[in-house]
Amino acid sequence: MPSEPLGRRIAALPPSPYAPAALHTLREAAARKSCAEALENILDDADVAAFLGSALGDCPFLLDLAGKDPERLAAIVDIDPETRLERQISELAQGNWDTRADAMQALRRAKQNVALTLGLADLARAIPLRVATDALTAFADGAINAALRFALADAEHSGKWVGGAEARGLFILALGKHGAHELNYSSDVDLIAMFEPEAPGLAPGVEPSTFWVRIVRTLVTLLQERTADGYVFRVDLRLRPDPAATAVAISAPAALIYYESMGQNWERAALIKARAAAGDIATGEAFLAEIAPFIWRKYLDFAAIADIHSIKRQVHAHRGHASVRVLGHDIKRGRGGIREIEFFVQTQQLIAGGRDRGLRGRETCAMLEKLAEKGWIDAAVKKELEDAYVFLRTIEHRLQMVRDEQTHTMPQDRTELARIARLTGYADSEMFEADIRRTLETVARRYSELFEEAPDLSAGAGSLVFTGGEDDPDTLDTLRRLGFEEPQNVTHTIRGWHFGRFAAMRSSAARESLTEITPALLDAFARSGNPDAVFRAFDALLKALPAGAQLFALLTNNRELLDLLATILGAAPRLAETFARRPHVVDALIDPASFGAAGGKESVENQLAGSLAEAKTFEDGLDRTRLFAAEQRFLVSAGLLRGAFGPTDAGKRFSDVAEAVTAALFERTLAEFERQHGRLPGGKAAILAFGRLGSREMTVASDLDLIVIYDHEADAASSDGKRPLSPSQYYTRLTQRLVAALSAPTAEGVAYQVDLRLRPSGRAGPLATHIEAFEHYQLNDAWTWEHMAMSRGRPIAGDAELVGEVSAALDRIVSRPHERSALASDIAEMRGRIERDKPAANAFDVKLARGGLIDCEFAAQFLVLSGMGRIAGESTRETLRRAVDAGFMEKREGDRLAEATALQGAILQIARIADDKPFDPAHAPEALKRLVASVAGSALPAVAPDPDRPVSFEALSENLAALQGEARSALESVLGRPVG
Repeated sequence: MPSEPLGRRIAALPPSPYAPAALHTLREAAARKSCAEALENILDDADVAAFLGSALGDCPFLLDLAGKDPERLAAIVDIDPETRLERQISELAQGNWDTRADAMQALRRAKQNVALTLGLADLARAIPLRVATDALTAFADGAINAALRFALADAEHSGKWVGGAEARGLFILALGKHGAHELNYSSDVDLIAMFEPEAPGLAPGVEPSTFWVRIVRTLVTLLQERTADGYVFRVDLRLRPDPAATAVAISAPAALIYYESMGQNWERAALIKARAAAGDIATGEAFLAEIAPFIWRKYLDFAAIADIHSIKRQVHAHRGHASVRVLGHDIKRGRGGIREIEFFVQTQQLIAGGRDRGLRGRETCAMLEKLAEKGWIDAAVKKELEDAYVFLRTIEHRLQMVRDEQTHTMPQDRTELARIARLTGYADSEMFEADIRRTLETVARRYSELFEEAPDLSAGAGSLVFTGGEDDPDTLDTLRRLGFEEPQNVTHTIRGWHFGRFAAMRSSAARESLTEITPALLDAFARSGNPDAVFRAFDALLKALPAGAQLFALLTNNRELLDLLATILGAAPRLAETFARRPHVVDALIDPASFGAAGGKESVENQLAGSLAEAKTFEDGLDRTRLFAAEQRFLVSAGLLRGAFGPTDAGKRFSDVAEAVTAALFERTLAEFERQHGRLPGGKAAILAFGRLGSREMTVASDLDLIVIYDHEADAASSDGKRPLSPSQYYTRLTQRLVAALSAPTAEGVAYQVDLRLRPSGRAGPLATHIEAFEHYQLNDAWTWEHMAMSRGRPIAGDAELVGEVSAALDRIVSRPHERSALASDIAEMRGRIERDKPAANAFDVKLARGGLIDCEFAAQFLVLSGMGRIAGESTRETLRRAVDAGFMEKREGDRLAEATALQGAILQIARIADDKPFDPAHAPEALKRLVASVAGSALPAVAPDPDRPVSFEALSENLAALQGEARSALESVLGRPVG
């Protein structure tokens, strides 16, 4: 247990052939220093003696430290390492030295103590890797702060500093392993020193830049200059902005300007692990917060991944580490090494960290845990990489302990390999070598899965070359084989892209990325069924895009999105238009959380709340809500297209988005309204939803059918604000404001169109209705069609108490006794009138068609009003199923109506996603017809009984016609009379 001394926590090491000589050397040193008795006291324990012989025999550096002070060695063995390390770091923090020589000696001897304590505790397996790296990091922080404290004291003595012991204005950022609390045994410390020019503490007349540069140079000397006692840390300051042109201490404002205007992607990756480690910590943390938007982009960022991966490939090429080996292998930079695990984590952090603050951590293993928790990687991958990281870092420590060298390279000969094996606990070096190879291969495989090799300029069908001024004959042949009927148009257009004729293609990065993905793009377009049309649509998309590099990099790293893009371009002009206006909406498609079963409405509400929390004004909130709604509608649409969920689930998701948006805008509108007009005594309001929002069956194009219900104290005369209003005026104007908040065009378009015609007396009635007037009207004056609408109603926002009252009122209205025959007659007449006044264009006009969705909805509403009762938020299909289960209709009729609802609901969802225009099979593109058949077939297995054979559009048409006929018969049977 941790409180026990190290000597009782030792795990034996395999015997080393150098152990006898090491113990002999140790005894000689003790004799020379007159402390033989202290040494023999610990060596009397055979387990301790065996361990020290092996550990020190195989680690000449540790043997040298032990021989310098055998009494120190005995003290280390006789106390728990955690306490000893804590004391050493605490003593460092209290250090106060008169001369530079005293400071340098104290720092180096402290480093010796820490190195020997940690080395022995690590080799004894008395502490886990995390404790070792934490302690090394804590010591580094302490040493840097101590050196800075001495440098400032020295400046104070010379009259240039009057700020005391605190380094006000100067902060030192730790990067890399130091920043992440993952420092290794013989590591450099990667630092960036920055200062605030206006911070107090400098003596009058002292120029800040010159002063802080001298302070940092003194600090570096104190840490890395070699003396008889060695060194503390090698210091690397080259990660600062533009190191060839800037001083070792840079002003924070200058650094901000650099990162905002010139910062590169590799710097973003480096700053992921940045931490204020010394000096003015608060100012350092504030600086990191200020550059967070540079590090963590708001939208999922694949544009950076190509840069990072190219660096990794250059490392492989330069070091000859393209394959996995053990002897002579660099376990940090080589194939399957530590760096690949770190890149694996960091790239995914860069991708999603802007949207998910939970992925902004510094520590590799902790971030692997988060990536698994949030669905970016599965648990098995997390476990493999975590185990590999600990194993390789443990070996890295052994390599460095041997001679205190900053090495990551495995020995070239097997004798030295056997040494590292013993230090890692392996008696069998062949087993050690096999475990290393297996670990490296595992990491390499997982890394390769994340970063596919860049494609060459060819496709499986043949050559694809678009350089030069003339067409390549082989390329034209390839395009014909892929199904393009106009190959010359394709080659001419692609050459035009590379001349930078569109804004999206002006940057070299965009052109290079598009070159990489062109073969895959053409292959995806070929699979669409109409490659020429899809290609022309993609060309139009490029013309509309303001920039292309990030999109092309995203497609390079997510090839399955190419198929989805081809589907959108070929079958869904509405989505393609949305994408062209707001290309960042595609970001969410690669987020595994976007299509998971968890979250639902609450997740949507939380995302919207997070966006609105950053709104600076009411108008900014309107724009943010519109952006959010557009992104979410795109996301749900694309999720349905790619098969992440079915049409019924899509209806619920569209409804969740609309409900969240309506509730959020009502809350913000009410708050803004109250600032101007105050509040009414006892005033409260609720939003009542009907139609597809009420039954949670919305499409991407659905309007919102709403009623605003309100209540207030009986004697309330007016509101109490600067501009008081009477109750009716108050809620009428509030309703107008809400409608404007939802549907008024802004720079970001509209959120939703709103229909208030279901309010009492329709257009002739007031915009908002008192709850008593609402219920009185519905119970005494409403038409049958209004009660039918009430059967799908549910309150979705507003005062919780009033929401409950409205829900209870709906129950009373819907459960009001209806004379069954009269009700059936009204509904049959109504359906016939719709059929005459608004005839369906064709069978795929599924709302209006004979036996279409209106038939199914009318049947469900009749059953609810004739005694079955309502369930808030229940879909038409769910109502029909409930009717069968409760005995309100025959099973065959209920099944046909439910199936007709499912099939036609799926067709409606796809038709609305695809285009604003009604779906007309006679003129629809083949890609759209295939898509409709595919999604509809998945919605109703009876239409596509063999999942491996997609249903044809012709088969779908036949099934639809038959099912519509059965649905009409079922409606007439339920009503007990003919319709139309």
